[in-house]
Amino acid sequence: MKPFMDKNFLLSTPTARTLFHEFADKAPILDYHCHINPSEIAEDRRFDNITQLWLGGDHYKWRLMRSFGVDEAYITGDASDKEKFFKWAEVLGKAIGNPLYHWSHLELQRYFGYTGCLNAKTAEEVWNLCNAKLSDPSMSARNLIRKSNVTLICTTDDPADSLEWHAKIAADNTFDVQVLPAWRPDKAMNIEKPEYSDYLSVLSKESGITIHSFASLKKALINRMDFFASMGCCVSDHGLLSLMYYPASDEEIENIFAKRRSGNVISKEEELTFKTAFMLFAGKEYHKRNWVMQLHYGCKRDNNDLMYQRLGPDTGFDCISSHTSSDQTADFLNGLARTDELPKTILYSLNPGDNQAIGTIIGCFQDSSAVAKIQQGSAWWFNDHKTGIKDQLLSLANLGNLSGFVGMLTDSRSFLSYTRHEYFRRILCDLIGEFVENGEFSSDSETLSEIIKDISYNNAVRYFGFHLDEI
Repeated sequence: MKPFMDKNFLLSTPTARTLFHEFADKAPILDYHCHINPSEIAEDRRFDNITQLWLGGDHYKWRLMRSFGVDEAYITGDASDKEKFFKWAEVLGKAIGNPLYHWSHLELQRYFGYTGCLNAKTAEEVWNLCNAKLSDPSMSARNLIRKSNVTLICTTDDPADSLEWHAKIAADNTFDVQVLPAWRPDKAMNIEKPEYSDYLSVLSKESGITIHSFASLKKALINRMDFFASMGCCVSDHGLLSLMYYPASDEEIENIFAKRRSGNVISKEEELTFKTAFMLFAGKEYHKRNWVMQLHYGCKRDNNDLMYQRLGPDTGFDCISSHTSSDQTADFLNGLARTDELPKTILYSLNPGDNQAIGTIIGCFQDSSAVAKIQQGSAWWFNDHKTGIKDQLLSLANLGNLSGFVGMLTDSRSFLSYTRHEYFRRILCDLIGEFVENGEFSSDSETLSEIIKDISYNNAVRYFGFHLDEI
């Protein structure tokens, strides 16, 4: 029997262990997509207890607790922080096979030095240990980032955001980790939402451009893109149900916009037509600026109406959607490529059944402007477990250029989630080690070390164009 989550956790061969310990584990972390609040970095937030750091806002954990029948009072309700932690410990102790079991214990090991198992019996011990350590200034938000060997973070920011916290971080020479904004214009695109007109008023005020047409919306967004670029932004991100391609004339788009702006309800076809025009405009602007376009899709959100009314979005009631059409995904990319305006693009589908389709689509649009210009993104959200990560890596290896992959991201709101990079790197090294041990790939150590270091770090530096040294 192997020891519990020891230094060779998930590393099943000698080659895998060498690749991880000699190369992957030593690589810094470049977190090019997360949901960390920049104000918490700027203010160097301290946490009173492990519940605040671990359970606040983490809908992964909330979802698992609900599946164990835990009352909502101990999840998002008014139970005390200690009571919530004890319920989580009870749940985690029996979460066999769930990635949260691995992630949580990696975090306990790396940040708190706890190598045991968290469960109902050890909850008191772990509560006291973690809280004692959190009382030390070395466990502040900035110091957790430093401990994690992070060189750069991209947050997720709305076009109307003032980016004041990013400015404060950039002006502070006591913190040498770059914290850059990433452009997330979903609210500007989601024309069907009841609050759309209210949002346009906010965007008008922030941009100084009165939005009365689609043409003026584009001018306002360009104004904000210029501002984001001045703050170091070179990455965009879109959260979509699916990629769509319903091209239409400028006149048709203006008519749809005017209909919605006047307070009328638009049809589903009109919504998709408008969103197609919006995404084509956005993609062309990203190409001009050499920004990377990230497309996250395949998620059906807020499925439980009763809980949405109580708790709002991002609280654990989303699921995988099978709505995505690979035909329209390819057509959308082609709509940009036909005029040579397709930016570097990363496709993430929440549906693992899309792996092979993505692998074949991206191969249609590669060119010499960048290595793996069109990428399949890392296993995302419901897929960032051992099986999902391995399946994504295998699919990309089978159908494309695994060695050019930009690697892992946290996609998290937690300052402890950097262990997901370690988790990913262990799985990566185990897979490549398996190839080598089976005689499926050369055992040339120079080539192998280059591949591991590139996927772990260097590829992201090159692909996004960040001002960082390679390793």
